[in-house]
This record gives sequence, C-alpha cells and structure tokens, in this order.
Amino acid sequence: MHSILFADLMQTLRNLPAEAVTAIVITVLFFFTVLMLFVRRYKRCPSNRVLVIYGKFTGSPTGTRCLHGGARLVLPLVQDYAYLYLEPTQIEIPLKGALSMENIRVNVPSVFTVAIGTDMETMQNAAIRLLGLGVQEIKQQAGDIIFGQLRQVIASMGIEDINRDRDKFLHNIQTSLEPELKKIGLVLINVNITDITDESGYIEAIGRKAASQAVQQATVDVAVQEKMGHIGVAEADREQAIQVANATKLREIGTREAMREQAVKLADLEKEQKIGEQSAAFERDAQIKDAERKMRIALADANAKAIAGEATAQAEVASAQATLQVRQAEAFQMGETSKRAAEAAVQEAQHRAQTKAALAQAERIEAERRAAVEAPAKAEKAKVIVEAEAEAEKRRIEAEGQASAIFARLDAEARGQYEMLAKKGEGLKRIIDACGGSQQAFQLLMLEHLDTLATTAAQAISNIKFDKVIVWENGQNGQSSTAGFLQSLARTLPPMMQILKDVGGVELPEYIARFEDKAARAPTPNSEPASSAK
Repeated sequence: MHSILFADLMQTLRNLPAEAVTAIVITVLFFFTVLMLFVRRYKRCPSNRVLVIYGKFTGSPTGTRCLHGGARLVLPLVQDYAYLYLEPTQIEIPLKGALSMENIRVNVPSVFTVAIGTDMETMQNAAIRLLGLGVQEIKQQAGDIIFGQLRQVIASMGIEDINRDRDKFLHNIQTSLEPELKKIGLVLINVNITDITDESGYIEAIGRKAASQAVQQATVDVAVQEKMGHIGVAEADREQAIQVANATKLREIGTREAMREQAVKLADLEKEQKIGEQSAAFERDAQIKDAERKMRIALADANAKAIAGEATAQAEVASAQATLQVRQAEAFQMGETSKRAAEAAVQEAQHRAQTKAALAQAERIEAERRAAVEAPAKAEKAKVIVEAEAEAEKRRIEAEGQASAIFARLDAEARGQYEMLAKKGEGLKRIIDACGGSQQAFQLLMLEHLDTLATTAAQAISNIKFDKVIVWENGQNGQSSTAGFLQSLARTLPPMMQILKDVGGVELPEYIARFEDKAARAPTPNSEPASSAK
C-alpha cells in the first residue's frame, strides 16, 4: 500500500513543473524542520538533575522554572533550558588558628558534604546563583561560607565544650551553616570533624590529666578492695578462733560438771552404803559406828569441797585460754596485713620488671618484622623493574605491528574508496541519461534524500539564538514581509497539527495553537521599519 502511494506521489511529482516541485520540497522541508524542532525541545529531567527553564511564559516572577523529575516542553524562540546536577560534593576545610571563647587558637580540619537542594525555594536560589558555574567554583563559594560560619561557631564555644560535647558542636555548626548555604541553593548533608587540636597543647594536657586521674582512681580502688579482702579474712579468722575457744570452754565446763556430779553421786551412794552398814551394826558397836560415821561425813564434806575448788580452778583456766586465743587471733590479723602489703609490693615490682621485658621483646619483634618486610619489598621492587622493562619492549613490538596493520588497512580502504567513487560516478551518469537531463536527476535525488536534508537543516538551526536575530525590511501595501510570513505560518499550523496527529501520532498542546492564532491576528504597525523576535 505504501509503495503504491509512493509510486503515485512520484508520478505526480514528475508531471509537475520544476518550480512547483521545488516549492513543495521547501514546504515539506519547512514543516518537517518545525516538527523536529518541537520534538527536540521536549525535555525530560532525570532524578539526579534539576531542569531549569528560563525565558518568557515560565509562570514564575523571576522568569525561571525548576523541575526535579518529570518532563516539559521548552518553547522554541522564547525559552531555553539548562541542568543543575544533584551529586554530593565533598569540601575539605583545613581550618587552623580559629579563636575559641577563651582566645585559644584551635585547629579543626573537617570535611563537609553539600549538594543542591530539591525543595522549590532552594532550587530557585541555586538556579539564580549557581547555574552555569563549574564544580570548583561552587566548592569555592561554599568553602568561603563554611570557613566563616565555622569560625563563628568556634568563637561562641569554650575549648572544653568543643572537645567534650561533640554532638553540641556539630548541632551548632548545622544550625549556623544550613541557612547560609540555602541562600545559594545548597543543603548540608554531612559534617565529619577529622581532629581537634590547639597550638598551646591545652587539649592534649586535658587528655593526660584525665588519663592520670583514671589510673590513680583505679589504683585506689584496687588498694581499697585488697584492704577489704584482708580485713574480711582477718575477721573470719578471729570469729573462728572465738567460736572454737567458746566451744572448748563449754566442753571443758560440761566435762568438769559431769565429773563433779559423778563424784557427788558416788559420794552419796557410798554414804548411803556406809549409813546402811552402820545401821545394821549399830547395836553391836554404837560408839565405834558413831565415830566412824562422823569421820566419814567429814571426809565426804572435804571431798565435796575439793571437787568444787577443782572445778572453779578449771573454769578460770578455760577463761584464760580463751583470752589468750583472742589475743593470738588479733596478732595473726596484724601479721597477715603486713604480709599482704609486702606481697603487693613484691607483685608490683615483678609487674614492672615484666612490663620492661615485654617492651624489650616487642621492640625486638618489631625489628625482626621490619627486616622481614623490607627484604621481600626490595626483591619485589627488582622484579617490578624487570617486568616493566619487559612490558615496555612488548608494547614497542606490538605498536610496530599495529602500525603496519593500520597502514595496510588504510591502503586497502583507499583503494576501496577509489573503486566506490568510480562506480558511483558511472551510476550518476546512467541516472542522468535515464532521466533525460541533470535537472530531472537532481529532483529525483532530492526526493530520495529528503529525510537527510530535513535532519541536517534541523541541526543547523538548533543552536541559533533567535532572541538575537533582528530583521530590517521595507513593508509593502502597509504590511511587512515578516508579518505576511507569520500569518501564512499561523494559517498552515492547524492543518499541519492535524497531519502530525493522524500520521505520526504526535499531538501538540492547545496553548501553542492559541499562541499562533494571536500571532496571526496581531496587527502590524506600518511605521516600524523593523521587527524582532525575542
């Protein structure tokens, strides 16, 4: 179907005169150029960029419209576009000699990560102040702002607060820096403080003081714990000795009481026995028995008193032994305390000797390690030198081979181009003979290369700044040639838009048609000798 239509079109064009064919070609070329111009002006914005459209009809008081994502048609002649890149940028700030609140100079080397913001206000600021600038220029502007704000934050804080409370320091930096960066269209992503030092060594002295206090407190805690352990051991030993002495005392007292009761019981039994014997023999010898009874009663009383005195003496001996054991426990406690103190001193001396030995051993190992590392490094260096020389020789040989191959290839290509041009000349000669003349052959070739000519024409005018084109002309019959051309263009746009919609599937926005209608109806002043498109 398309081939039949193309054949009919070619037959119709052959029947037309040359002037009509030329006019048709120019008209088609013009409409195709306009179509390509609109297609090329439809811009899509990726997620890592900001599309900045500036010129007329942007809908913004500043004449600039920013888009992050999406797409938009950039009107030709009246609008242009550019991109802002959203990749983060790291800025190194080697700040040195900043004065703190105590007038101490502080060195705060840091790295700041910034990027162009994506909210509407920040994008507008970036479009106004950063559009067209390179990365180094943006880093220079941001670095100057960061330098000033960082010095201001350091001047408002004490050196101990800066060193101790890093979170507060970073918060103050963000609070002070973010509004200033936003004025030029940047946002602060991250702050990395590399180190904080001072020229007077104040921060280092604070660190040494804190370390010394920590070591002293740890030593005191260890001594207190050892003291409490020794006291606990001594108290436990004393309690054990007291309890043993009390148990021994109770055992001895019980034994003595049992022995006394046994003696008393035996005496009573013996007394009863004697009394019974005396009662049985009373009548036989009353006087003798009475004397013997009295004597035995006196003897029993003496025995009882002796036993009681012996028990009292044994109780006093047990009490003296308990007192002695308590004093021995106290002396043992004092001796153990002195012994533990001496052992602690000995252990400390041994620890110091072991530390010195470990340091000497570490130095010896480090020397051996350096020797072991340097020997392979020297061997590797020699190996790298030999390999580099071999690689250079290899590349030289390969380069010579490639040069020979390139010369042969270019020679073959030149011969082929010569044959192609010769055949092409013969073909063109046959085409001219078949068409009956050079003019008919030119028209045929123009139709065959219409798409290439349209593309070339579109590329030729794509970079023309139409706002800088000024046309001077004389009007005829009260109307300039430019106005007539615009009116003709406005009358031909609606049919062209319908053709684009039906054939190519491209539907232009309605406001373009309204804009062209206004251009077609606009009156042209007769007195002005010039018109300009801006």
